[in-house]
Amino acid sequence: MARQQDREPAIPASARPAHDAIVALTDSFCRDRLDAEYGALCRKLAGALARKRPSPLTRGKPEVWACGIVRTIGWVNFLDDSGQTPHMKLTAIDKAFGVAESTGQGKSKAIRDLLKIRQFDFRWMLRRRIEESPMAWMNQVNGFVVDARHLRKEVQEEAYRKGLIPYIPGEQSAAGPARAEGEDNE
Repeated sequence: MARQQDREPAIPASARPAHDAIVALTDSFCRDRLDAEYGALCRKLAGALARKRPSPLTRGKPEVWACGIVRTIGWVNFLDDSGQTPHMKLTAIDKAFGVAESTGQGKSKAIRDLLKIRQFDFRWMLRRRIEESPMAWMNQVNGFVVDARHLRKEVQEEAYRKGLIPYIPGEQSAAGPARAEGEDNE
């Protein structure tokens, strides 16, 4: 059964045309060059940006926004690490969208600043990265840093409710992260 917070909030009508154009670009890019999970995270990020008031997506070229979104998700997930699959240099994303490197890099930085996105930010990580990374699970309890996967179920539930962990261990399907898109950032 889906949790209330798992449902995607609606995209405002004023941002819908820009959002849809950007998502069409990111979906095509991810389908051709990355994978479905990257595509889902890019849609999630586009949705979070569309719901900002006022939405920044309504200003600027869709190609630049799409490039910045893919670059941001790639940056969080170390897409440019040649030891993983898929792998791609972030500058190749700029080239694929026909965007100058400085423009793609600047838009990605603006997105990260606007939504307070950082590396190892589980809201924007691939499922396999969340499971590999102990950082997504570390929390401070009574002054001690603990791995939330080893806490009692009721403590895990409270940590999840507060957005401190990506999902309750043992209750998450293999489909992807459980947090609603950008729910803490809007």
